[in-house]
Amino acid sequence: MQTWTTAAYLIAAILFVTSLAGLSKHETAKSGVLFGIAGMTIALVATAVVALGAASGLGVALLIVAVVVGAAIGLWRARVVEMTGMPELIALMHSFVGLAAVLVGWNGFLEVEAGHLVLEGSLLSIHHAEVAVGVFIGAVTFTGSVVAYLKLSAKIKSAPLTLPGKNALNLGALLVFAVLTVYFVIAPQVWILAVLTVVALLLGLHLVASIGGGDMPVVVSMLNSYSGWAAAAAGFLLGNDLLIITGALVGSSGAYLSYIMCKAMNRSFISVIAGGFGATSSAAADVEGEHREIDADGVAELLANADSVVITPGYGMAVAQAQYPVAELTRTLRDAGVEVRFGVHPVAGRLPGHMNVLLAEAQVPYDIVLEMDEINDDLAETDVVLVIGANDTVNPAASEDPGSPIAGMPVLRVWEAKDVIVFKRSMAPGYAGVQNPLFFRENTQMLFGDAKERVQDILAATKSLAKSG
Repeated sequence: MQTWTTAAYLIAAILFVTSLAGLSKHETAKSGVLFGIAGMTIALVATAVVALGAASGLGVALLIVAVVVGAAIGLWRARVVEMTGMPELIALMHSFVGLAAVLVGWNGFLEVEAGHLVLEGSLLSIHHAEVAVGVFIGAVTFTGSVVAYLKLSAKIKSAPLTLPGKNALNLGALLVFAVLTVYFVIAPQVWILAVLTVVALLLGLHLVASIGGGDMPVVVSMLNSYSGWAAAAAGFLLGNDLLIITGALVGSSGAYLSYIMCKAMNRSFISVIAGGFGATSSAAADVEGEHREIDADGVAELLANADSVVITPGYGMAVAQAQYPVAELTRTLRDAGVEVRFGVHPVAGRLPGHMNVLLAEAQVPYDIVLEMDEINDDLAETDVVLVIGANDTVNPAASEDPGSPIAGMPVLRVWEAKDVIVFKRSMAPGYAGVQNPLFFRENTQMLFGDAKERVQDILAATKSLAKSG
């Protein structure tokens, strides 16, 4: 049985690595997902067989109930969740991984205390160190993910929490963790582990609460990394090699993705993962001016006379489910000889790759969906830019206002185009809570209303102009 289990875990690990490789490209993403599903299925079956062979009658019953209930909940949520709700759902799932790591850590300690697991000497000390580290990482992941979920779902404000001496609080919590871990290894007691757990829970809460909405995509990616390391820690406690491998894959890939995103946003990697360590709060300058409005017919005329069009999508497009009419408008314009491309900011939406998935879902060709660095230099020679539901990612204050909370963040320079049309429901600021001077530029016009309805109106007007022309 041990030989078969090891072989199954090896196959699952290879499939997980293959899955990550497939997910790195649009063209192979679907096969990457299938490899991941296959690997997880093999891993679950192998683990369940081992558990069932070692469990008592009650243990078998509880295991079966847990698997059935968990699978039912997972299938239900996968069926009903909208793409707009995916970021907060993923944050919530990370919290479950963190909570599981905490429970595994506590169980590992209590097994030794009850005499069910007998360890002596250095093995016992190593075990208690594993318990402390696993509980700490899991607790930070748990509360941090819950706060991220609350921010992403707008159940709490996205503005960063700025407590007096917040950096000292974070460093103090890490110091307390180190001291408690050493003390716990030397003289393991329940109260020490309890205090360590509470400190970790509070640290996770404060770390994510201290990060503003503009950096939440990086936070979600970083929490993904934390959940991986929490799973790896649980793997050490359970003696499960596959869980260690899987956790390490998730932890390292999540950390690297977060690093790439921080570079794209001109953010300090250490600053983001440390809860904005070293950041200073600053208020954005007041923006004064009058905006100009345009209707769907006016936009259709601009598009009909344009040679090149760039569409920059944002979270508002996802909320309005406007990707399908946007894709149809794209096809209509391209059929008429207009060059249409998409400019996607690295953190467009509230999850890495969010906009790319939406556009692929609407069957927008991959080759016209470009990253910010690929499209920015062409915007100055673009006739019309359609900003659909984006705000902070096209805010010129990032490069022009040193006092802005998003100062230094690379953005799509849409204001360099000949004409800019901004689709918005109102003049309210974006998710980061920063006013956008783009709205008051001379070459910018606002198109208010639901993005999906407005794109459909433009599409109808465009087709009408084509028939009459």
